[in-house]
Amino acid sequence: MKPAFLFLCVLLFCQSWAFEFVIDGEWESEMSGPLDQYKESGRYRRNILTSEEEEDFEAIQGNDITVKSYKVESRITSRFAHTIVKSSVVNSGSNAQSIGFNVQIPKQAFINNFTMNVNGITFVGSVKEKTVARNLYAQARARGKAAGIVRTNSQAMETFKTEVHVPPGSKVEFELHYQEMLQRKLGIYQHTLHIQPGRLVPQLQVDVYIFEPKGIKFVTVPNTLGEQFSELTKVTHTKDKAHVVFKPTLQQQRKCANCTESSVDGFFTVKYDVERESNAGELQVSDGHFVQFFAPSNLSPLSKNIVFVIDVSGSMWGLKMKQTVEAMKAILEDLSMDDYFSIIDFNHNVRCWSEDLVQASSIQVDEAKKYIQSIKPNGGTNINEALLRAVQMLVRASNHGVIDPRSVSMIILVSDGDPTVGEIKLSTIQKNVKRVMREEFSLFSLGIGFDVDFDFLERIAMDNRGMAQRIYANHDASEQLKTFYSQVSSPLLRTITIHFPESAVSDVTQNRFDKFFSGSELIVAGKLHPTDLTTLQSFTTASAANMDLNIQTEADVQEMDSMLNTQQHSFPGFARQMWAYITVNQLLAERSLAPTANKKRKITQRIVALAVEHQFVTPLTAMLVESQDQENAERLIADSPKDSKHGCCSATMPSSGSMSVQQVVFQNPPWVQPTPAPTLGEATGTHQSIIPGRINLVDNDPHFIIHLPKTNMDVCFNIDSKPGHILNLISDPGTEVTINGKLVGSKKMKNNKINTYFGTISIYSKTDGVQVIVGTQRINLMEGKNNHSFSWGETAELLLNRMKVVIVKEQQVSVTIDGGISVMVLLHRVWKKHPVQVDFLGIYMPNDNKFSPQVHGLIGQFAQEPEVKVFAMHKGKDPKKKEAIMEVKGNKIAVTRGWQKDYRRDKKRGSDVYCWFVHNSGKGFIDGSYSSYILPQLDSFLHSL
Repeated sequence: MKPAFLFLCVLLFCQSWAFEFVIDGEWESEMSGPLDQYKESGRYRRNILTSEEEEDFEAIQGNDITVKSYKVESRITSRFAHTIVKSSVVNSGSNAQSIGFNVQIPKQAFINNFTMNVNGITFVGSVKEKTVARNLYAQARARGKAAGIVRTNSQAMETFKTEVHVPPGSKVEFELHYQEMLQRKLGIYQHTLHIQPGRLVPQLQVDVYIFEPKGIKFVTVPNTLGEQFSELTKVTHTKDKAHVVFKPTLQQQRKCANCTESSVDGFFTVKYDVERESNAGELQVSDGHFVQFFAPSNLSPLSKNIVFVIDVSGSMWGLKMKQTVEAMKAILEDLSMDDYFSIIDFNHNVRCWSEDLVQASSIQVDEAKKYIQSIKPNGGTNINEALLRAVQMLVRASNHGVIDPRSVSMIILVSDGDPTVGEIKLSTIQKNVKRVMREEFSLFSLGIGFDVDFDFLERIAMDNRGMAQRIYANHDASEQLKTFYSQVSSPLLRTITIHFPESAVSDVTQNRFDKFFSGSELIVAGKLHPTDLTTLQSFTTASAANMDLNIQTEADVQEMDSMLNTQQHSFPGFARQMWAYITVNQLLAERSLAPTANKKRKITQRIVALAVEHQFVTPLTAMLVESQDQENAERLIADSPKDSKHGCCSATMPSSGSMSVQQVVFQNPPWVQPTPAPTLGEATGTHQSIIPGRINLVDNDPHFIIHLPKTNMDVCFNIDSKPGHILNLISDPGTEVTINGKLVGSKKMKNNKINTYFGTISIYSKTDGVQVIVGTQRINLMEGKNNHSFSWGETAELLLNRMKVVIVKEQQVSVTIDGGISVMVLLHRVWKKHPVQVDFLGIYMPNDNKFSPQVHGLIGQFAQEPEVKVFAMHKGKDPKKKEAIMEVKGNKIAVTRGWQKDYRRDKKRGSDVYCWFVHNSGKGFIDGSYSSYILPQLDSFLHSL
């Protein structure tokens, strides 16, 4: 009988031998000799795999082994992915050997579980503080117990590796779990899986399940594995769920019909985005935690002030410089006329293309491109002076009023090496830049190639409200540079803060953000206090181009958990794990910038506690892998070889960088419960009324109700116009305000007539150059070239010049101009079988609006109340409606006493308004004919009748 033996090494070392592991790109070990001898032996490599190394990568390693199955399953719930990689392997050779299990994982992911079953003996991982794990591992080893340890010291690693030495015929099952939060870039979430089994696999399958409660906009699977597999990937997509499956047969995996090599080798990528009902964001509550997603769109971009700081030292010679020049020319071309920029290039000296920021006109851009093209790399690297000159340039521009207070100012550093000239101490450079940077400036760092100290670039960027990115020095470097710039080229908001009720939440992650870029997403998470709360609200404040925003959204506390319970392929614990994931990453970033050892120690304690609780392998924790069946495991270990050269294992457990955690302070914004201002009149379809007292209004099939305060009388009339006509309601040359409404028709005829309703209301202040266009689907604010768009699915307060716009979710929009003119637009949603079958609007304005004496329009003309007399009252054809003669403006007209509806307080039934009704589209009561009030455009003024 052959002796059974097991050799286990899950990162670090086993038994009495020393084994190496990869940390930050260097092989470290329990060794006595210098690292140089390991470099010379060929066992040293960079922390990023080269393309050649990627080609040699195998998920399963070993000779004479049979891979029974290789399966990858990801469950993505609300942007949080839980991935499991499983493989079943048999040593089919005649000798004992080591079997390797390797998994490439995204840099921002945390490993949170690893198990291995060897011949029925299961080894299970548990995360502990690193020192504790190492001590327990040492104790287990000393007692002869089977154990291993998984750890990482770096946030930049990418490969998990483990080996197990087993006798012939042994069956080994590996299972690795990792979690990551998907980051939205350029409007897309991308989930990437490394599928490189290295051999043919009878059962090879990839499953990606996506659940997004608000709906999935699209799901695509690019042909990253090759065109031959494009037809093998199946995507099932419903409103809020998607399932992507890739399951090639053994024959389909072959490189050719009779090949024994697998063509499955590369990245399997799933891209998607979610539906967004409004700019208020998406608030989700689950498992005692909450997550707020904020990704507004339909906003005009802010202008930019950019100083490009480009390394032109000798190491940039050749392809690096060529690619940088190519990218810079495209980036400069992308600048708009509202942007300001300059270029600083540096080697041992520092040169400025322009000492001051210049406007990005076509002439200046062309000159800058010529300058970039002429650069010849040589000399050393003086990063310190180059960055200080860039900051000075922005400060000078700010002091001289060149920088728009609402613009975004940034420095973009492109470098491929460490400083060699001037100040070369990295910590001093970091302090120097931090000291002179202003709060409104940001620094973005791009490190080209492998020689650059990327950790330094990352620290200096995070320390100054920016981020860093590594650019791989290959044929694609130019595209990488341009892609990065695309991510920051369109800032939409500044100074964003997301508040929550202080009494309802705790442990909130970073909630203040310097900038928001188009196509990205801000995420805030936290814990709920155990209260009887039924809904949670969030309040977001931000500055857009020429506008300040206050936006409110809310979520039902129970709804998400109820939904998850019905979803078979969702990840129920997503909110809890996402909160921990964000918090740990923010603390890791904060720790790297800690100013004192004491501060660093306190942050370390918090990270360790969280990582252990949520089972994350971080740079400060490790995973101890132990057998659940120690008796058999110890027997196998006792029978294992006393000398072995097997067992090198390495792990790649990245964590994403982020900004420091800040305390949340909540105060109820005064606009949260907006109350309608007093109104002059209302119109829906064409009907007008007043707010909270007697007003002028237009509602329904244009029913106008005009309140006459002197006689305490309400007069009504209809306008029998056509769909598509634009009617002038207010035209005031004195205040330069005009209010117009565009009619839509009902979908069905009634009494051989199509009723009309207001489908769009335009409120335009020529003085401010601002137009608010309220439709039944969206509310647009237009100011010059800026166009901001909001949906009815949010509650928001918007301040734009002298104009204040308050949106109450799915109810109304109130517009106030200079505090003196108020308009409320009421939204009427209709159900499927509604006789109108079209959504429409009502308009309500107070009598005390401060219009000028020249105001006119269907409503405006009554700002100066006419003399009205009603006499000769008598019974009409309808006994319920009296008839009379009205004398107004020198005209005597027949009127009928009846009821019209005011929908301000009861949108379904309305409240009755008793009024005298003027027939024939208000003829005799309004000046001229109603056709005189038809205008060509929504922003047109009524010049004369």
